[in-house]
Amino acid sequence: MDTYLKGRGAQFNPHNKFSANTYVQEHDEGIDDWEVENVKTTFITGKSKSVVNKVTSPDVGMDYSLNPYQGCEHGCTYCYARNSHEYWGFSAGLDFERKIIVKKDAPALFRNFLERKGWDATTISLSGNTDCYQPAERQYKITRQLLEIALEYKQPIGMITKNALILRDLDILKEMARLDLCMVYISINSLNEDLRLKMEPRTATAKQRLKVVEELSKAGIPTGVMVAPLVPGLSDHEIPNILKAVADAGARSAGYTVVRLNGAVASIFEDWLRSNYPDRFDKVWHAIQSCHGGAVNDSRFGDRMMGGGNIAKLIRDTFKLHCRLNQLNIRPLVLNSKLFAVPGSQMSLF
Repeated sequence: MDTYLKGRGAQFNPHNKFSANTYVQEHDEGIDDWEVENVKTTFITGKSKSVVNKVTSPDVGMDYSLNPYQGCEHGCTYCYARNSHEYWGFSAGLDFERKIIVKKDAPALFRNFLERKGWDATTISLSGNTDCYQPAERQYKITRQLLEIALEYKQPIGMITKNALILRDLDILKEMARLDLCMVYISINSLNEDLRLKMEPRTATAKQRLKVVEELSKAGIPTGVMVAPLVPGLSDHEIPNILKAVADAGARSAGYTVVRLNGAVASIFEDWLRSNYPDRFDKVWHAIQSCHGGAVNDSRFGDRMMGGGNIAKLIRDTFKLHCRLNQLNIRPLVLNSKLFAVPGSQMSLF
């Protein structure tokens, strides 16, 4: 590769498995009317039939997910959501970071979903796919609108983000927390700023994220941390320091996953690892393989998130030990679904 694209996680566009053809430019003078691809982020208005999705995977810790954006400018090299961009006709690589689909109709679709007959106010996760506070949210404010609707209907919401923009909505979150309607998880998988800049190029720093944990906790919002994904041989040694830091900041709970490289993510991450850590490539790559039965991805429920084998066991034991030492996961975070009512309905009068 001649030029490394700073500020981007992926460095190329792998082939979309749903596309019959791939076009490449072999020589500058080869095609007179070749259009140079726009390297800036572009926003595309998407249309959806629904915005809340039932989650059928039994090991992701959510029943329903709500995603206002598709694609994510954060550019995390390991992101499993990259593969979903292929369903929209784009690549899981640079397209995922540069072509962001904005679901402007999400608030209206969310209201429609909540007013379905028989809806039981099961907790909905914002977001289960791409970050609901990614940079686009600063402009479009869709996540804030969704939170306003959730508060209006008293719908419990779980959130996960790695962006400090969530503090903008502290006013709504505080009111929801007062009614036991929200919990927030902040993603922190490394305290190493050099690694963060390379692996998660457009995200908040670890220092900023710890500040977010502190601010949310002080505001009375139940806050946890996902140390995810851990990359064996690259970031797993940070478990003790991360868990101490998040506990000191006020986090009540913590979870983790071991990196798995599914679909096109495998080639994206491999290219990134070779480019940024050539001296450690073999060690890290083989360590990932050791956690997934010799492959870099294991799709089996129950094994795919935590991995198996000696390295995965060491990670699991270390994580459990330091959660206990830092008094994390003492009490489960439980939200209140009994307050739910459609505004204007008979139940809302109570």
